[in-house]
Formats: sequence, structure tokens, C-alpha cells
Amino acid sequence: MDQVQLATFQAVVEQGSFEAAARALHVTPSAVSQRIKALEQAVGQVLVRRAKPCTATVAGQALMRFAQQVALLEREFLGADTTRISVVVNADSLDSWFLPVLTDVPGVLFELHTDDQEHTTELLRSGTAMAAVTSEHVPVQGCRVEKLGVMRYLAVAAPGFDATDLNTAPVLVYNRKDRLQHRFLTARHDPPVHYIPAAAAFNRAIRLGLGWGMLYEQEARADLEAGTLVEIRPGRHLDVPLYWQCWRLSAPALDALTAAVRTAAAQALRTG
Repeated sequence: MDQVQLATFQAVVEQGSFEAAARALHVTPSAVSQRIKALEQAVGQVLVRRAKPCTATVAGQALMRFAQQVALLEREFLGADTTRISVVVNADSLDSWFLPVLTDVPGVLFELHTDDQEHTTELLRSGTAMAAVTSEHVPVQGCRVEKLGVMRYLAVAAPGFDATDLNTAPVLVYNRKDRLQHRFLTARHDPPVHYIPAAAAFNRAIRLGLGWGMLYEQEARADLEAGTLVEIRPGRHLDVPLYWQCWRLSAPALDALTAAVRTAAAQALRTG
């Protein structure tokens, strides 16, 4: 496979357009177009959806993973000063235990993405990410998986918030992918929902009494002990198992990251 064409394809998907890829590669858009057409003819499939932004087709997603793996191995083989690893992490892990992991992997530049833990593997499938913290235990094709532990969530609200009737009590939800609060409701409820798609704002909205929501127990514990938050259903909780999925490829930087994630998760998460 032509490595120039492969690198050009990767640039188009990462940059989002032929023109942006051309600027990044210091060539003309026409040269980029010719390389992509030649690559598609070589593999016999359309690889790029010509849209705004350009995205990889299903066949292109598999090739994108391959292109990134080739680039990673090449950088490490040539002894490049830095290696870049893209990781997708659920927001609660990123805001609590995951970020310090990066300091244990020197010489690596990181590109972090965040998504709901039930959707993080989508970026693995698309080739956008090399590794993911996810609730999905079935390995994505070409990836290995290991269990990290369990994040326990508590349903909390500000003191005085009326959560007697969960059909009418407002609930806070991170975004439309977030199903934690609805999973906590064992009966069929259809409460009014506020969508707050930022972790700090979500937590502050609970403390302001805008609604009830699910917080990671370690984050909620100090407020519960201080009485600035209360559990709306004491004794009940929701456990979310988390897994680490990453390329099956053995590369020193990726292996070092995996080891650091494993160590940090053992200290921060519950077993189960």
C-alpha cells in the first residue's frame, strides 16, 4: 500500500476536508484528490464521504485504524521525540481518576475525546481513538479489552429538594446519550429533564437545587458528609462497570499507557 496515499487519507479524515489536508501536507488540493482516488481504486472501495466535514466510510474506518497503527509504529521505530495517542474517556473518569494517568507516560502527546461510557467505543470503531474507557465489554474488532473496575453512582440533590414523586421532580441529565438517571428509576417515570452537558455545570446545578442527578460517589461523598447534598433514595446506588479497550497492537507507548491506566483504576474504582 502506498504510504503517501495512506498518510494523505489519514490527513483528510483528521483535518475534515481536502483543502485542510492539503495545507497540512503542503501540497495542492488537486494532489490530495488524486491520491485519494488512487487509493480508493487500489482497495476497490470508497473510503471518504465527500461532505462537510469529510468522514471515513465503513471501509475507510478500518483503513484509518491501520493508517494510525502504521504511523505509531513508524514514529516509535524511528525514535521520534514525541508520540501522539488519542483516547476517548467518559466524562466522569476524565474529571476524577483518569487525568493523572497521563503524567505517568512521559514523552507522549495525548488527544483526549470525551463521550458517554456507553458510546466511547464508537470512536474506536471509526479509527478516531486508539484506546477507550468504556462500559462495553465486547471488544471492538482489532482491540483487546480488560475490566478496570466499577464506578458507583449515588442519586443526590440539594437539601430541601422535593424528590418525593420522581414523576414530577426535575432531573438533571448530562446529554441525550446519558441514561444513568433513567436507569436508576426502577419504575416507569417520565420526569421533566434539564440537559447540562458540562461536568462542572452539572454538579453546580444539583447544588443549586435545579434538579436531582447521579454523581460519582467519591465526588459526592464530601458534600454528603457536610450536609450540602443529600441522597434522594438512601441505600440505593447504581454501579457502572468500566473496561479498557485499546488496539491489540503491541507498541511501547500504548503498553505504558495501559499499565498506568490499570494501576490508577485499581486505586480509584471499586472491584466487582
